[in-house]
Parts: sequence; C-alpha cells; structure tokens
Amino acid sequence: MRLSASPLSVALLCAALAAPVGAQSPSPAAPAAPSAAAPAAPSPYATTKVTDNVYVFRAGGHQAMFIVTPEGVIATDPIAFINPQASTAYLQEIRKITPAPIKYVVYSHHHYDHIAGGKPFKEAGATFISHKSAHKRLAALQNPNIVLPDMIVEDGGSTIQLGGVRLDLLWVGNNHSDNSLVMLLPREKILFAVDWIPVGAVLFRDMADGYVPEWFAGLDRVLAMDWDRMIPGHPGPGGRLGTKDDVRALKEYMTDVSSAARQLAAEGKCLNDDAMGAVRLPKYEGWGGYNLYLRGNVARFCAYWARGI
Repeated sequence: MRLSASPLSVALLCAALAAPVGAQSPSPAAPAAPSAAAPAAPSPYATTKVTDNVYVFRAGGHQAMFIVTPEGVIATDPIAFINPQASTAYLQEIRKITPAPIKYVVYSHHHYDHIAGGKPFKEAGATFISHKSAHKRLAALQNPNIVLPDMIVEDGGSTIQLGGVRLDLLWVGNNHSDNSLVMLLPREKILFAVDWIPVGAVLFRDMADGYVPEWFAGLDRVLAMDWDRMIPGHPGPGGRLGTKDDVRALKEYMTDVSSAARQLAAEGKCLNDDAMGAVRLPKYEGWGGYNLYLRGNVARFCAYWARGI
C-alpha cells in the first residue's frame, strides 16, 4: 500500500473567615484577611500517555491521537473548531514530550469539528493526509480554516512507516461520512476511530452525513482487525478507551434502533415526531446522549426504512 500524491497539491491541546468576628464594641474591627484564591478552572486541555509512544490529546470534548518516534511525530485531527486555540495547545503539548519534527497530520474525516485549525502544524512542516473523498470535499468547500491535504489515501488503504512505527490508514466503507479513516497501530494493538464508533454513548443527533446500512459492515470489519484498545474521537465514560465489546454493543444498539424505526415505517408513523420521540430503549438509558439524541437516531433510521434514504 502507498500514499498517493493529491492531484491538487504536491506532497503533505480562607476564605479567611477572618471574622467579621464580631467586632466587639467600641474598638474597630480588625481588617479582614485576604480571601483564599478561588480554585482554578480545570484546563480544557489534557494529554494522556497510552503507551511509551502513543498519546491522547483532549480539547474539551474532542480527542486526537499522536505518535512519537525518533524520526518525528505522526499527529491526527487538530480539533480547533470550537476553540481556535486548541491546535496551538496541541502542538505545545507535543513539544513538552519531544522536539522531534511533526512529520504527518492525518485527518480522520472531513468534518470541521475535528480537523479545523491545522495551520500551526503546517507551519511546523507537517505533511497532511486524508482519504481521497475527504480531499475532494475539502477542495470544493475551500474553508480557510482547513489545511488541504497534501497526500491522499485510496480506498485500499495505506501505511505510514516512521521511526520503527507502523500506522495503517484504513477505509472500511461509508459510515459517519464517506471518507472516515480508522488508524491501526499493529504492534501496539491500538485503533483510533472518530465519531462513528462512540464509546458508551448513542450516536450524535440525526447521524448527519451518515450512511445506513453500510455502517454495520464497517463495524464488522473493525471487529475482524487485531486490536485491544480503541481511542475514540470523543472521551468515553470516565475518559476510558474503547474495547471490542463497545463495538459489539454499538452494533446491537444500532440494530435495536433500526428495528424500532422499521416498525414505525410499517405503521406509517415515520413522519410523526411524537411517535419517533416515544421510542424508548431502556437497555441504553445509561449511555451518554441517550435523552438528547435517541429520537434523532430513530429519525435517521426512519428515513432509511420509510423513504429509502
């Protein structure tokens, strides 16, 4: 497998109750001691070490993976859409760990909330990589906050070899987009997958840009791969990483939502907001986003079963 050069460009995170102690008459009250400083707000950024060379950078509710090698760094998604400073913080976090050059930035897919803000990485000399369909979409959109990929990955996938590390860039079909790449570190048995395999959470809203039923086939392909831990694009419960059991649970959840929507379609109720909102799947009530997004998930499957879209 190889990386293909893009046709549009050339290669690529006390209160001192100091009393008003009741100033007892006629002497003046002693001046109050200065209040203790309020606790600092938690940082919106965090870097977590997963293995000796693999790290997770978190900016708010978004995550990216980066890999440190003696010959350079492979970074993923700059995640500066919500917070424009996030990509600079991300680069600074990498610099705390290594002075090695930033060799590559790999986009998980073309959605802006994960890939906006790559300019600091481009200025640091990184080559940007995406799936070919992500490049096509980004080239058409021409968003000034998005660095266009320098190199593209074909449907058959590709591999980056850098400093003794192998990273496989794999397209497993349409799911949350038509251009999502999963990134597999075979030696470390770590997978990085963004948005389309949430950990302990339902899917976002109405699964915009989502492809049903191809999504299921992609989950099966991921389950067939050799990996132990998955870094998701949004933190799992308590910040934990994902496992194959999480993938199986998501597939079961999507199957249950699909079945509910298919029943609504058979009853002619897929245009009835109340009917879609009445669907409840108690087994998943503890999942993130359940109350917010279940109805939207049902609506997406209703569109498939009732209208074929």
